[in-house]
Amino acid sequence: MKLTVPTMLTLLRIVLIPVLVLVFYLPYNWTNFAAALIFAFASITDWLDGWIARRYNQYSAFGAFLDPVADKLMVAVALVIIVQSHHTIWMALWAAVIIGREIAVSALREWMAELGQRATVKVASIGKIKTVVQMVALVCLLYAVSPDQHADPWLGRPIFVIGDWLLAAAALLTLWSGLAYLRAAWPVLREDARS
Repeated sequence: MKLTVPTMLTLLRIVLIPVLVLVFYLPYNWTNFAAALIFAFASITDWLDGWIARRYNQYSAFGAFLDPVADKLMVAVALVIIVQSHHTIWMALWAAVIIGREIAVSALREWMAELGQRATVKVASIGKIKTVVQMVALVCLLYAVSPDQHADPWLGRPIFVIGDWLLAAAALLTLWSGLAYLRAAWPVLREDARS
């Protein structure tokens, strides 16, 4: 198997997951900034690997499988460490919605692929908007994990508040895009249930 540049970037994202966790829990006051930077870099590689694959036609079956796995792992780990640090009912609810939707949509895509209908549940524009909002929210929340940084301003508001509101928006967009996937798959699901 030949490793393409997009696949190497995806593998780098997976390698960065334990680095993110380790840096996040180091006992220094700069670790929140470093963790946010690592997550932001990983998010950029997610966009970059897709762009390179399309621009230079560097698609591979392994890369197509690995890319969404890397994305979901990175987001799930970031959400878990954020909820552990900010254990409020709303933070836990938004994290549960986002992680739950990722599991449900992954299962739906796999099932549709088994039925030969994978193209029915392809990524929609609402999913891309959700991803951007979610990534910005997680960068803000990773940075503002320390009470010292809760009130640091960005766009005239505390970074933590911006991250919190963006995570809520990402959770709502997650539900919306999840329903869009389900709606797209519904005719096939109904047909399969009848046979």
